Amino acid sequence: MFESARELLLSKLPDVASCIILDIRLSGVSGLDFQTEFVRANIHIPIIFMTSHGDIPMTVRAMEAGAIDFLTKPFRNQDMLDAVATAGMSGVELQILLIAQGSFVPMIFITAYPEDSIRSRAMKAGAICFLSKPFDGLRMIECIRTALKRHDDDDGNCRT
Repeated sequence: MFESARELLLSKLPDVASCIILDIRLSGVSGLDFQTEFVRANIHIPIIFMTSHGDIPMTVRAMEAGAIDFLTKPFRNQDMLDAVATAGMSGVELQILLIAQGSFVPMIFITAYPEDSIRSRAMKAGAICFLSKPFDGLRMIECIRTALKRHDDDDGNCRT
């Protein structure tokens, strides 16, 4: 997380799969202007816009400049998940991003390639479950019940 668009532009960006989730209204610069600065700086990280203040011309401008998606609030969690998947961000990276933003989306990771390091990162980031294929259907039901229970928590915080 960065405090400003300028801080992000001046930082050394990590060499990992990532995307930027950007609001149209930012402190000091519009999200669209920030996107233009990013393109000028020759930084190629996918951008997903989200806003409560979008219109068709903004959407067209963002998409023509290379945005992956333009989500208008309120949007479904699945819309954000789909946009992030399009941007190439892993589920673990998305979960870390959401937690950092104070959002909680109960996630169940399912993989055919279980690696201890990925499992550890997913669970530390607040994943509900990490299932390796093949898995027992009862285990999946247990994970879904846990996810639903945590989603219904009054404070929305993930506890593992």
